[in-house]
Amino acid sequence: MPKLQKSFTEVKTDIMEATIAVFNEKGLKFTMDDIAKACHISKKTMYVYFEDKETLFLQMVDYIFDQIKDAESAVLSDDSLSTVEKIKKILCVLPEGYQEIDFTQLYSLREKYNSSYKQVEERLETGWENTIALIEKGMEEGVIRKVNISIVKMMLEASLEQFFQRDILVRNKLSYKDATNEVVNILMEGIISK
Repeated sequence: MPKLQKSFTEVKTDIMEATIAVFNEKGLKFTMDDIAKACHISKKTMYVYFEDKETLFLQMVDYIFDQIKDAESAVLSDDSLSTVEKIKKILCVLPEGYQEIDFTQLYSLREKYNSSYKQVEERLETGWENTIALIEKGMEEGVIRKVNISIVKMMLEASLEQFFQRDILVRNKLSYKDATNEVVNILMEGIISK
């Protein structure tokens, strides 16, 4: 039986997934050749999809954040979760396949690939509509006390940006997932022992 050709989109998705895996393994030190080998395609084919490493990073940022938005939609549509559970999950949502990504490496994007880093910042600062709606719903239900949502958003955004701007996760041997869960727990529960 002849092997079916993959579509342009399927190959691009394979490249994105390989880039994430290789980035997780090698950080910024990976080459386009490393990605091509991981995808079992030629380096020449890589350049059909991405003209350079910077372009690859820019599209990888969007790809990851789009996957996060898809995971967020799954949380929102899960009727088995309470409003508080949805808020907690949505604030630290990561797609299943991205649980092991070494997000601590992203801080190094700032120096070498500034436009990609700015793309990370922009994506962190936008797309909060669902989260804001959930917090408002929680306040209406009385399960979340009245808070200034802009302050909550700013606190979470600032925490996430610090994870990417500094080596705080690396120095403290924390995964992005563990650090984000801690921030969300502090944000939702406070620091006072009850």
